[in-house]
Amino acid sequence: MGNQLFYQHLASFKEREKPEGILLIADEPQLIKLAVAWTNIHIEEAKQLSGLEDDSECGVWNWLWENTIFSKEDLIAKSGALRCSFDGHMHSLIGNRILYPDGSLNSFVQRYLRDRVLRLFDAKPKKNGKK
Repeated sequence: MGNQLFYQHLASFKEREKPEGILLIADEPQLIKLAVAWTNIHIEEAKQLSGLEDDSECGVWNWLWENTIFSKEDLIAKSGALRCSFDGHMHSLIGNRILYPDGSLNSFVQRYLRDRVLRLFDAKPKKNGKK
């Protein structure tokens, strides 16, 4: 992935990301699974980028995704996502800018997921009703 325009536009979205995306996935295991798996699949930009016809924020975001190639089957397999809800979940994650077309996540969501994992390791087994 070497197209400079693609990455310039992507960087501008990353600079303006919002933390509210955490609220979307916080209690949604299927969305969390998709977000985690997103960082573990092969993703690339199209060899020949389509023309950017709409330079509005939504237009540029859609253009980035139109030029992103990934295997839906690989993502379903690695996430354990249900096929029947996959498209809706992906639209939600993409539309709310939780997933980025370079294989990364919104940094606030990434930190939330890491903190959640760290809390799992901090959990101590209860002994005699005490922690």
